[in-house]
Amino acid sequence: MTAKLDLFAAAPTLMKSWMGTSLAVSGSLEPSLIALVEVRASQINGCANCLNMHTAHAREEGETEQRLYLLSAWKEAPCYTDRERAALGWTDALTRLSEGHALEQARAALIDHFTEEEQVKLTLMINVINGWNRLAVGFGLWVDPAAAKAMASKTVAA
Repeated sequence: MTAKLDLFAAAPTLMKSWMGTSLAVSGSLEPSLIALVEVRASQINGCANCLNMHTAHAREEGETEQRLYLLSAWKEAPCYTDRERAALGWTDALTRLSEGHALEQARAALIDHFTEEEQVKLTLMINVINGWNRLAVGFGLWVDPAAAKAMASKTVAA
């Protein structure tokens, strides 16, 4: 890991807890949907670290190059399901909250395709990836995807 600050050395207890929460939330919905949300929020936030990690992971999980390449233009691309579109709209709305994007329209689509429990899980996931984006961008974090996987495995085992 390279960074201007080693997050896990600076605040080990909180970072271990944050990692555990991140892993729990990311396992709460279907992996393909989580991957799209992680990549989309990271695109919006300009987080190279998270884009690198989550696109690599998405490919490992079977995501196609086409869907990853078209994610920045998801509204026009025909390759996403209605459920994925609802999740991406909610991701855009919450990630760009201060820009006043169509929150009500995004919420309506969310309600149509997600149970109340899933709405909470998705919203937590969006918060988690936005949090990681801010940590990575803020502290110049760059983690090799294999190293991130090893770190996550340690957190789960502990």
